[in-house]
Amino acid sequence: MIRLMLAGLAAGLFFSATFVLNRAMSLDGGHWYWSASLRYLYMALLLGVGLALFKGPVYLGRVMGELVRHWLFWTISGSIGFGCFYALICFAADFAPGWVVATTWQLTIIATLVVLMGFGGRFARRIWLYALVVLVGVALVNLSNVDAADLRPLLLGALPVLVAAFCYPLGNQLVWEAQRGRRGLPQIDGDLLANSFTKVLLLSIGSLPFWLLLYPCVRPGLPSGGQLATAALVAVSSGVIATTLFLHARNHADNASKLAAVDATQSSEVLFALAGEIVFLHAALPGPVALVGVAVTIFGLIAFVRHEH
Repeated sequence: MIRLMLAGLAAGLFFSATFVLNRAMSLDGGHWYWSASLRYLYMALLLGVGLALFKGPVYLGRVMGELVRHWLFWTISGSIGFGCFYALICFAADFAPGWVVATTWQLTIIATLVVLMGFGGRFARRIWLYALVVLVGVALVNLSNVDAADLRPLLLGALPVLVAAFCYPLGNQLVWEAQRGRRGLPQIDGDLLANSFTKVLLLSIGSLPFWLLLYPCVRPGLPSGGQLATAALVAVSSGVIATTLFLHARNHADNASKLAAVDATQSSEVLFALAGEIVFLHAALPGPVALVGVAVTIFGLIAFVRHEH
């Protein structure tokens, strides 16, 4: 049990690096477009090479065949679940500290409930109580980060993350529904999608048209060498290491209590992001209202996860 929780905490640490590194690139003048798009370009390359090495060229050929057969589906789901989601997260890093973005991102718990309800899901009333606790915590954090004279951190820092919190589960849920043969969606290869890395690769490649179409709308300057390297670090830390650790811990949880404990460790992202900004970016320590908001958010997340399992 301790090993599983340590693996989950390590995953939270590497996931939190996304928020800190995105903020660092923003403070260094790097454009949010490159911070976002380069991550998925790197992930597509890394996962493609990885699957070819560990599963073989034939397997990778099957994956590419699935992509070609249902290119429109993977483009739509990848553009929503990876493209819109991460573009908004990186855009928000220009206007809010990474730990604030990380805390606001926890609203994906509520967004997931709404998305699942849209696909026919139903939930116990108590779940909504825990979701309200998370919402209150996130609200406290964001209100502590704005003043009446400048609402940009709220409008351009928090609201994009709120929209991103809906995009991510929607894109992933489309894939889940297609795997189970939902009417109106293509019949995708369920055997391939049993491998989580294959799913991430298909969504990453599916998001690439989104980045190409977004480029002329944003017209960013060329990325610096530092941003190229940092974006690669984000892809490795969050897209490869953190995902591997988290899936490993979840796959080895042999009962509901262990599974709940592993999932609950992901609330550590908020604390790790906060500590990372203070240590590496010399950010100021949040005020008492923000700290209370962080504590309330984490409490709500843990209560939510334990109830779910």
